[in-house]
Amino acid sequence: MKPFFLIVFCICFMSCEDKQSHKKTTTPISDSLTVTSIPKDTIPRTPDRKYPLLTEKNAMEFFLQYETLHKENKVRLVTDYGNIDILLFNETKFHRANFIFLTKQGYFTDTQFYRVIENYIVQGGSTDDRDVMQKRKVIGKYLLPTDTKRGFKHDRGVISMPSSDIDNPHKLASPYEFFITLRDVYQLDGDYTIFGKVINGLDVADKIAKVDTDDGDWPLQNVYIRRVEILD
Repeated sequence: MKPFFLIVFCICFMSCEDKQSHKKTTTPISDSLTVTSIPKDTIPRTPDRKYPLLTEKNAMEFFLQYETLHKENKVRLVTDYGNIDILLFNETKFHRANFIFLTKQGYFTDTQFYRVIENYIVQGGSTDDRDVMQKRKVIGKYLLPTDTKRGFKHDRGVISMPSSDIDNPHKLASPYEFFITLRDVYQLDGDYTIFGKVINGLDVADKIAKVDTDDGDWPLQNVYIRRVEILD
């Protein structure tokens, strides 16, 4: 009788142990999604912006602070036809600061003189290139107010800022563009902000103004501003 009892006991014990083992190794099936943690170093990160995205609400405050820390006022336009050196006026501080800021952001690289009229103006800082348009998107969309009561006139060789082409009754300036006058054009006084003058290379601007253009004064062969350098 004892041998039979021992056999039955062993079988029951092994069966219970098997059930416990099954409970430990079986994963319950669930209808919910399993969330897997991702190592931190594999998560894509967006680079921190050094400067804010500029808008009409924050641009003036930004440049008010920026101009106190960035006092450079001499730049060089490196073009296909030669160099044009420009002195930016401290009196028009927002426009000077804007031009220095855009230069340091590399905005003007591979922009164009897109409107040229012999013995009148050459206008630059824009292009139909998508990469340049993307730069504008990253920097921001904003306008600058006119600053026309500093005593400057549109003499030959000054650099001035055109109005934006949007609905703009106050002639707010388009910050990405500029024009250089090739003769005295005093009829422009009071409408556009003069913020600098050419100190070397005005003959280069004269050459650019003589290229062949279409009916919209856009050069038939693109005239590039390869880059803008800060001299001082």
